[in-house]
Amino acid sequence: MDSMVAKISSTCISMALQDFYQQHTNYTTFVVPTFRDSKQDSIQAASAAIDLLKNLQVVAILGPMKSSQADFVIDIGNKSEVPIISPATTPSLSPNHNPYFIRSAHNSSSSVQPIAQLVDHFAWRQVVFVYEDTDYGTGFIPYLSDAMLAIGAKVMYRTIISPSASDDWILQELYKLKTMQTRVFVVHTLSAMALRFFKKVNEAGMMEKGYVWIITEVVTSQLHTLDIDSMQGVIGVKSYIPRSDRLINFERRWKTRFRSQNPEADVIAPDMFGIWSYDTVFALAMALEKVASQVNTTFQRQTKASTTDLDAIGTSEMGSKLLPWLRNLRFEGLSGDFHIIDGQLQSSLYQIVNIIGKGEKTIGYWTPGNGISKTLNLTANKQSKDELGAITWPGDTHPIPKAVVDALPYAVRSEFIPFITPDGITPDGKRPAGSYNDLVYEISRGNYDAVAGDITILANRSKYVDFTLPYTEAGVSMIVPIKVDERKSAWIFTRPLERDLWIMTGAFFIYTGVVVWILEHRVNKEFRGPPHQQVGTIFWFSLSTLVFAHKEKLISNLSRFVVAVWVFVVLVLTSSYTASLTSMLTVQQLQPTYTDIYQIMRKGESVGYQDGSFVANMLKEMGFDGSQLKNYSTFEEYDNALQSGSKNGGVSAIMEELPYIRVFLAKYCNKYTITGPTYKTAGFGFAFPIGSPLVPDVSRAVLQVTEEQMRNISNQWFGGAAGCDEQKGAKVTSDSLTLDSFKGPFLIAGLSSTSALIIFLLMFLYENRDKLVSEGSISQKLAAIAKTFDDESRKTSEVVDIDKSPAISVYHQEAVVVFSHDEGSSTTEPGTPLTQVVETTET
Repeated sequence: MDSMVAKISSTCISMALQDFYQQHTNYTTFVVPTFRDSKQDSIQAASAAIDLLKNLQVVAILGPMKSSQADFVIDIGNKSEVPIISPATTPSLSPNHNPYFIRSAHNSSSSVQPIAQLVDHFAWRQVVFVYEDTDYGTGFIPYLSDAMLAIGAKVMYRTIISPSASDDWILQELYKLKTMQTRVFVVHTLSAMALRFFKKVNEAGMMEKGYVWIITEVVTSQLHTLDIDSMQGVIGVKSYIPRSDRLINFERRWKTRFRSQNPEADVIAPDMFGIWSYDTVFALAMALEKVASQVNTTFQRQTKASTTDLDAIGTSEMGSKLLPWLRNLRFEGLSGDFHIIDGQLQSSLYQIVNIIGKGEKTIGYWTPGNGISKTLNLTANKQSKDELGAITWPGDTHPIPKAVVDALPYAVRSEFIPFITPDGITPDGKRPAGSYNDLVYEISRGNYDAVAGDITILANRSKYVDFTLPYTEAGVSMIVPIKVDERKSAWIFTRPLERDLWIMTGAFFIYTGVVVWILEHRVNKEFRGPPHQQVGTIFWFSLSTLVFAHKEKLISNLSRFVVAVWVFVVLVLTSSYTASLTSMLTVQQLQPTYTDIYQIMRKGESVGYQDGSFVANMLKEMGFDGSQLKNYSTFEEYDNALQSGSKNGGVSAIMEELPYIRVFLAKYCNKYTITGPTYKTAGFGFAFPIGSPLVPDVSRAVLQVTEEQMRNISNQWFGGAAGCDEQKGAKVTSDSLTLDSFKGPFLIAGLSSTSALIIFLLMFLYENRDKLVSEGSISQKLAAIAKTFDDESRKTSEVVDIDKSPAISVYHQEAVVVFSHDEGSSTTEPGTPLTQVVETTET
């Protein structure tokens, strides 16, 4: 009875009885209130309840208000079959499990949805709970935790305050909270503890810019009865009681009576619990009238002697009849729609308020169907959905509290800790305390809350941490020294073609010459003669096609086909060679020493990588021996190693990630270049503990920064793409023509020459098949075939002069003989045998 809540409620109860019976003058029953003080102790509350039941045989008990006290009294009510109508809000007290318990207030678990949607509305992803170590506090937290989980917010810490905790203990706990990243706090305490707590919050400097404090329904509903100077900027959630003429009239009358009864109290209006008490008395009076004529108000007592006061109470005859009318009822009360279902007062609307100055300001509402909205009349003002009124945050600030990281929608205050050895500075600078894998693993061990830096997103690392989206380009490539400009070299003419292409071209020159010689040897005198002359013809003919200077007349159609195809291939080769040589002689070439990492591996030369990087494992998986790999920590070490080369204890190349390569080449662009293929990776990202709610928000911030600012950041720190004067206008490439580029032409030429050669051999063997089937050994047969091949063919084409006048042209086995003499001429038609012609002529 000493608490302000009780004083307000007792005045409301008295006025409710007066107002009810003034409106219902024909009722046969009359509720007579008898007050008892439950004190601050559960035993005192139980003792007071037993006194009322045993000595006065009351038909119902209103209260107590504290959940811990109500727990005792409800058990007594169940035993004595007397309805216990209490505004205790803790969810652990369930009307479903206690048939004689009627909750005349909203279950506190129903307020978790407005709080959770408020947190979600501002996209805060980490919260801290502060609550009392009582049934009232602990019963509410599981429901709030589930609501936070549903919106993707993580409860980072819980501060449990004992009712007996000292102010020093509270202050010490606040300092601990101050060191954490989270700046959003949900406080669930009773009014007395809330006043103590927020005074210490101000003392700890945590009621400043960047902090968010949210209080729950009990304290929010009693703000007008409290000293709220220490709670400026706090956001509160409470059940919404609509304003009506009836309520306004009641508040005016209540104020007059309350001041006359409590002149020392400075309270201007009843709180939510007082208004519910008013409606509860109306409900009890109406229910009592329904059952008054059925049973009497006496208790049935035990016939045997009672050993305790509880046994002596007996059971109420009216309670079981009265209970159904109390557990399910509905009427328009002072609080609006006063609706109890199965012993629980139903909730539907919540009001969101902002503590400013000496009072509170409504900034929005929450309804089950529409969620958060600025007004309740969404039909007339649809744009107010998902909005709130202007808020004054702690520190008298108006922008929504954010992170030190500007792109995040909440506060993240960070302490950056270098990952170095305990001894700190070493002769070579700050020495890492381990590899990048070790650094990432520290998160899973709980030593760090995040890792910000050049952490490559890898599959094996994602087993221990969650990564944000990458904020850099991805990939691993090779850095090699640049060769000197060879435009003045005496052997630059050999560079347009790689060695393999030179060898293949020479081989095809020889092969084509041999094929043509074989096809023409028997039928063309230009391809006959002494052996040394024939060898010269082979080389001369094939090489002369290079400049299209071959003059030998070809007789065989097969050889003509081979040469036609080969001339086309030569045209392609010479054109490409000319273009490449022209480019080399006119454009500065920054030629890499190597273009293939596997070439370095085959030669057994060394490759460098960054100390602690995953690139070492990558190179080993590619096939490199561990002895070929050397780790370095600085770009200066890279430079020295590349200048020395593998033969002098250095390396032939550095395998590195693209962001580092850009920085390195910005400093040494006149000495080194990037070459070879780029091996894909996921890029750099920030690492957080698995399940951290920061991951999606930081990822969204990364996208925002990447889209808006990354180009400027890249140019500032990594240098522009053309920032190196030495490479302006220069071509950094390996521009020698490779064999792969000419596989097609060589394949066509090879198939053409080989096909012609096979056709010729088949025809030759067929014509000389008699030698193959003749008697003799294989060697004798081969010798005969070879001799036949070397003999001049009878099918050679020639002109025979006879006395300088007649000319005989022999074509295979048919001939046309033309005789010319003074006396006249005679012509023999084609097809006439030569012997017949000779016989019919004089010469």
